[in-house]
Amino acid sequence: MSFAVDIKRRVSKIARIGSLSIGGNRPISVQSMTNCAVKDIKSTTEQIRRLEESGCDLIRIAFPDLQSCQLIPVIKSRARVPLMADVHFNYHIALKAMSQGIDGIRLNPGNIRKEAEIIQIIEEAQKKNVMIRFGINAGSLDKNILAKHREPNSLALAEEAERVVKFLQKLKYQNFVLSIKSSNVMDTIEANKIVAKMCDYPLHIGITEAGFDRSGIVKSAAGISILLYEGIGDTIRVSLTGDPVKEVLVGHDILKALGIKNKGINLITCPTCGRCQVDIYKIAKKIENRLQDIPIPLTIAIMGCMVNGPGEAKIADFGIAYNKKEAMLYRKGQLIGRYNTKEAIDLLSQEVETLQRAEQN
Repeated sequence: MSFAVDIKRRVSKIARIGSLSIGGNRPISVQSMTNCAVKDIKSTTEQIRRLEESGCDLIRIAFPDLQSCQLIPVIKSRARVPLMADVHFNYHIALKAMSQGIDGIRLNPGNIRKEAEIIQIIEEAQKKNVMIRFGINAGSLDKNILAKHREPNSLALAEEAERVVKFLQKLKYQNFVLSIKSSNVMDTIEANKIVAKMCDYPLHIGITEAGFDRSGIVKSAAGISILLYEGIGDTIRVSLTGDPVKEVLVGHDILKALGIKNKGINLITCPTCGRCQVDIYKIAKKIENRLQDIPIPLTIAIMGCMVNGPGEAKIADFGIAYNKKEAMLYRKGQLIGRYNTKEAIDLLSQEVETLQRAEQN
């Protein structure tokens, strides 16, 4: 099953952090951030491992003080993806993190305000080929810009981004990414659209402090998807309260929903109604768990009744459609056979795993 997608992506410069390139025609990367204390090495490295396994391309870590930067070599030795230091208020932390070999720095121009301090960071980044992400957030705008606009709206965010870009251009520093975020979805969208027209630097997109569970996922998906559909965005983070692995999974799901990412299982399930006589949620969850590590792009439909079930199952790569008594298993539009639920799940999983082995050989 293929997507008919014609998203014309904005052409940007390329920024490089470790082995990862962001922007240009490079794939849109998904990133996240650890949420445990960095000094707890065991928890930090375990979380990094879980994030990597979930498909995270870049991991940000908060370094609250100079002492914590001493842990960077140990943490890097246990990571497979580039690491970015999240630095606020104290520019010495950014300098120390770079001296310890960090791949990238995230700075907020709203809380490291002295020009001389920013220049020192940029000069060191140029020497060590370190990428910087300049995070422009509604909650920490320049006080003069905020006074001018009276509120942290889209125009204020865009003006702050323009100020940062002009400053970096004056210093001839190119290896950076901009992020312009608000917890307000529409302000985030409009600000990024303005900045996307204003310059050609790569953009990190997301909704900051989106929330948790349903509300956080919905706000993030709404804002990120609209921007991606407009061709805007080179790397994404879904900001959710809780386990950061969920951020990565939702991020990849957004890319798959838009047809931007063609990797892994795309699971279609019916919303269920009074006609459904099986537990579709339970069945789909079993299939998702069994096939979550399958890297090849496949669409699998799990449908609960005869209204749309056979049709959806036929147009998917694999599908199970239920009637009152049995599960009908389809492969590439052809009926394989009629089975009970357990048999259908087992056979579907075996078919997919066989296909994966064939692809690898």
